[in-house]
Amino acid sequence: MDLFSRSWTALRAAVADIPDEDFERPSGCTGWLVRDLVCHLVIDAQDVLITLVTPAETEPTVDAVTYWELVEPPTGEDPLDALIPRLAAAYGEPRWLKFHFDDVGSAAGRAAELADPAVRVSTRDEVLTVGDYLSAYVLEWTLHHLDLIAHLPSAAEPPAETLAAARASLEKIAGTPFPASLSDTDALLIGTGRRTPTDGEKDELGEVAAKLPLIIG
Repeated sequence: MDLFSRSWTALRAAVADIPDEDFERPSGCTGWLVRDLVCHLVIDAQDVLITLVTPAETEPTVDAVTYWELVEPPTGEDPLDALIPRLAAAYGEPRWLKFHFDDVGSAAGRAAELADPAVRVSTRDEVLTVGDYLSAYVLEWTLHHLDLIAHLPSAAEPPAETLAAARASLEKIAGTPFPASLSDTDALLIGTGRRTPTDGEKDELGEVAAKLPLIIG
């Protein structure tokens, strides 16, 4: 719960600090500008709010790690992925997108703090505890924080503790640890295909390299 709040607070602060002109820069998500990614985060925040008020009575079917599925790399042809840039453009000025994100994002943060981690909720046709659901989103927020600042060198990075937690989650998804020589940021970027490893890094990854990239969704 604490890591969720830290990762989400840091991501919201990073968005708030972005100058308006940088909303037109590319993000780390292929085909999306920074404004498109922020629009996607609005939808993510709405998903958190919806899930936290969707109780379930049955036993959990997934946990914080198995919540994520390995999917094919995005092609831009998915209807929702294609809709995001149009929605983002409809805001016009970045200040309106910032305002909506801060409004919905603050509500999602408060809802998470008030939620009982032991309660079971339903989302994506799965059941899991609130604690596991919020823990799963530490990986989501941290990866998208890295996406947000991919071409913004002066922007604040994710907190060290959430980078470490996100790396641990990705290693569990991979079923194996990444080399200790890789920083948490590099492990996340390389592990999810956001950066191509160097020849030296490929050697260090060894057999793990054959499993990459891990595209989660």
